[in-house]
Amino acid sequence: MVGSNNRIYLSPPHMSGYEQQFVAEAFASNWIAPLGPHVDAFERELAEHVGIAGAVAVSSGTAAIHLALRLLGVGPGDKIFCSSLTFVASANPILYQGAEPVFIDSEPESWNMSPSALERAFRAADNSGKLPKAVIVVNLYGQSADMAPLIAICDRYDVPVIEDAAESLGATYQGKASGALGKFGIYSFNGNKIITTSGGGMLVSNNLEALEKARFWATQARDPARHYQHCEVGHNYRLSNVLAGIGRGQLRLLGERVDRRRSVFRRYYSAFSNVDGIQFMPEALYGRSTRWLTALTIDPHRCGVSAVHIVDALAKENIEARPVWKPLHLQPLFKECDYYTHTIEESVSDRLFETGICLPSGSNMSEDELCRVIDCVRKCLAVG
Repeated sequence: MVGSNNRIYLSPPHMSGYEQQFVAEAFASNWIAPLGPHVDAFERELAEHVGIAGAVAVSSGTAAIHLALRLLGVGPGDKIFCSSLTFVASANPILYQGAEPVFIDSEPESWNMSPSALERAFRAADNSGKLPKAVIVVNLYGQSADMAPLIAICDRYDVPVIEDAAESLGATYQGKASGALGKFGIYSFNGNKIITTSGGGMLVSNNLEALEKARFWATQARDPARHYQHCEVGHNYRLSNVLAGIGRGQLRLLGERVDRRRSVFRRYYSAFSNVDGIQFMPEALYGRSTRWLTALTIDPHRCGVSAVHIVDALAKENIEARPVWKPLHLQPLFKECDYYTHTIEESVSDRLFETGICLPSGSNMSEDELCRVIDCVRKCLAVG
């Protein structure tokens, strides 16, 4: 029985038991540092799982995005279109390369990048004579964006897509794995993700030559010489053999973790879907969401309370919940950047931020913990 005062986290790690076996192998072989057999195997197994030619294991999803931008030749003066409703890590690598982000709104059907907003951004860029160097499409809260129209728009202008699937490993789009649809895809294995290596990420692509270049840069761009020689700027971005072992153990149960997160979502949906003023993040018909986080909006005029009020009430009960991401176009860091809304009249990202909340969604949540969260939210909403 879970004590009533025990902390309930938003998305805690969930170990499978297989991790210890792989970590023990790393210790037994004394292969602790970056590179090693677990790194090679984790890359191979992840690539096979998502149906793509190759992968490079790195220290974070942010590092993977940075390497993808370098591979596309992004530099000072370039513009990169990027989803606005996302964590800052999606856009920070744009600044690393001295480029300028242009933010694209979400659409209401999936909360992901709006094709109509992207189309207007491209028309404006084309009219100015300066197209973006790439488009970063973020798959939010475990659900793929509607990639077919987005890629069609980008293909029309011959601009490559980086698919930021940091939050959507295990999701599908038209039967294909989320993250495997763009020129480059990225995954995150941060401690709060559906599977974790404590910290880490993966860059994936069907372009094996490009991945070899990324692997070279990620290993301090060390030339193949007897002595230490470097002709290019490199990064200390490679994943350690120990952490890759953890990732291999986690990957074995990815399907079960997805099923459990979806089960958690169904419990919340059953409890609150009939409450006037509550709308859950839709699951688009084109794919299957992992429901990495259960996200919903709360209309304060109809519910009598705001999303922030519920976050605060949960915090008083030692339960972690979060507002939906603050859009990047509203962040002080990016206040000078352009932003294209879903329609001329509506910014979907702004509305979702003002009314959205993410509830605890861990795949290892107990029934007692789920009941604690549901009871607390019910009290806020004054529903039986």
